[in-house]
Amino acid sequence: MKIDTIDAYAVNIDVLDEEEGGIAPYVTNHGAVEDVDRVIVRVETDEGTVGWGEVRTFLSPKATVSVIEDGIAPIVEGHSPFEVESLRRLLFIEYTNADMFFAPVEVACWDIVGKDLERPIYELLGGWTAPSTTERRMDTSYDVDRSVDVAYCVGILPPEESRIHARRALENGFDVLKTKAGRDWKQDVERVVAMDDEVDGQLAFRLDPNQGWRFDEAVRVGASLADRGVYLQYMEQPIRIDAHESLAKLRERLPQPIAPNEDTYVSHNLRSIVARGGADAAVVDLTPVGGITGLRQQAAIAEDAGLALAHHCAFDLGIRTAAILHAVTGIPGFSLPPDSVYYAWADDVIADPFEVVDGAIEVPDGPGLGVEVDENKLDEYRID
Repeated sequence: MKIDTIDAYAVNIDVLDEEEGGIAPYVTNHGAVEDVDRVIVRVETDEGTVGWGEVRTFLSPKATVSVIEDGIAPIVEGHSPFEVESLRRLLFIEYTNADMFFAPVEVACWDIVGKDLERPIYELLGGWTAPSTTERRMDTSYDVDRSVDVAYCVGILPPEESRIHARRALENGFDVLKTKAGRDWKQDVERVVAMDDEVDGQLAFRLDPNQGWRFDEAVRVGASLADRGVYLQYMEQPIRIDAHESLAKLRERLPQPIAPNEDTYVSHNLRSIVARGGADAAVVDLTPVGGITGLRQQAAIAEDAGLALAHHCAFDLGIRTAAILHAVTGIPGFSLPPDSVYYAWADDVIADPFEVVDGAIEVPDGPGLGVEVDENKLDEYRID
């Protein structure tokens, strides 16, 4: 079996707004999200098996499609979809991190392999490894619930509006809420305190300024929250990337766990941070590391270092959501719920969209990714 063709399609889908029970505009320290461009990748073999991948757009939809079809496809076509490890190492485009453009192709290869072997991807990765108690693991009669808890995500809002989301998250069965931050550290503190008060401490919180604080501001945020009795599950990428010594110093100063995210997008950064003692947890993403195989490598580094591990959300439609679900359950080391905004999409390109039930999403059991793309929806939402 050989990879015959690779095609990429850009789509745009709305995010439900606040009035409709959604989260748009999803405000961060560098913008606001109301709709999202995604690129859907279709890989077909010479035997007619089709696999699917998905990635966010970089620079523009047209640019992303071009890099995939004109840059990645000529290197990958003609190879076996089973060769995901060797293909990632074969890939080279001078002056460019090609991994992020290869990632949706790599996921599509896993989809093809699973379909060929008639097994879901999580089984190919080693089986069901979701966090569970020792008693459940030892009880062979226990009926495993193949679902993954996810963290509810909300943008920067005034404290009173944030309270509404905290209550909504709790009432819908979520255990963890992640809020964006980084525009004003004092308001960031007030927002988390308000949400914690609204749910009487029944939610864990993640606070993500996307590198938006200086070192001194991050210190003040952590200390202020601790003084008011709020201890985060983690503080995500509080300061700029590549400041690993400063991360380590920050970790020494604060009772709040530190979890780099954007830092993990750069090759070898996670290992560097571990060596400097700059993290309690890590938030990784399969796209910048080149797909599921790269993610497995990062998860091993984190697990060996004893770090808690979560997966990042990038406004993922059903294809990438499925890939994340398979990865965090089939790869050892993931101990914290992945972020998700899946509950806030107006629509999806898969035929049977996921449901978020009691703060969790069921892992598909079908071959490969276990999802089917609705090509009519692909045409409906396609953009140039």
